[in-house]
Amino acid sequence: MALADGGAKLSAVNHKYELAARPVGLPKPTDWSFQEEPVREPAEGELLVRVIYISLDPAMRGWMNDRRSYIPPVAIGEVMRALGLGRVTASKNANYAVGDYVYGALGVQEYTISKGSGLRKVDAGAAPLPVHLSALGMPGLTAYFGLLDIGRPQAGETVVVSGAAGAVGALVGQIARIKGCRVVGIAGGEEKCRYLEELGFDAAIDYKAGSVYRALQQASPKGVDVYFDNVGGETLEAALSLLARNARVVICGAISQYNSTIPPKGPSNYLSLLVNHGTMTGFVVGDYVSRWGEGLREMAGWLAEGKLKSREHIVEGLEKFPETLLMLFSGENHGKLILKVAEA
Repeated sequence: MALADGGAKLSAVNHKYELAARPVGLPKPTDWSFQEEPVREPAEGELLVRVIYISLDPAMRGWMNDRRSYIPPVAIGEVMRALGLGRVTASKNANYAVGDYVYGALGVQEYTISKGSGLRKVDAGAAPLPVHLSALGMPGLTAYFGLLDIGRPQAGETVVVSGAAGAVGALVGQIARIKGCRVVGIAGGEEKCRYLEELGFDAAIDYKAGSVYRALQQASPKGVDVYFDNVGGETLEAALSLLARNARVVICGAISQYNSTIPPKGPSNYLSLLVNHGTMTGFVVGDYVSRWGEGLREMAGWLAEGKLKSREHIVEGLEKFPETLLMLFSGENHGKLILKVAEA
């Protein structure tokens, strides 16, 4: 077995957050249980990963609900599911060596034991490690496949994205610009709208400043050809009202609805899809696992060429997980929200 520190026996303690209760509305401190346990040595075929960064994503809220979805919910008493990036510190798996950096579902904890399935090696020299949870991670792949495969933007078309200053939305807008589209972003607050302008968006709409419908109508005089939705609710309603003929609506998320205590209502103006010969398609990035290599190569190339920018918002300390997760729903984060657990 390969062990860190010259083969020394393990003596570390793992701290972790387990789901203690199903949240009603926003998750609260009592929905979590903070636990510790000794770190065991990996068995044959296993590897031990020291978690360095944990990705905090809106999808985590849905994973806490006990209802039918694209993935089973986190069970009560289980470590909270989360993507992360870490370093192999001990290995009995021939495919992974001590010192390898890996990306995968590591959980909200300091250490994880894995059989290697679902993990992906990360080239730490290709980009700063946090970028592998952002533009070169799930947000980047979500933006890439959601926009290009489902939105199918054509040069000269108008692409509108909600949650545009977020981890996925900012990348969607930049990819649309690379493809020669006119891009309109919807975000919350003047600072976030200024950031969209820095990224090259043609127009930025502050949904906190007034009617999204009127602002979007002014920013999209020829209608919306592609709408990439991360928000749902009234913003989706506004976009549907302004669709161009043969428009494509991409349903990526609905963060405005995730903590609602009443069932979400569907858009009242869905007949706009009929009138405008439009389509509305939902997706999850896991559908594209077999093509992730393609997406990562393209995204890495755009980053290297300076055509794409990645921004990360890093908070330090595993113990800050409960309150840091809530930043996603208050809009406090600027860029991809990441929890730093250990030094690289």
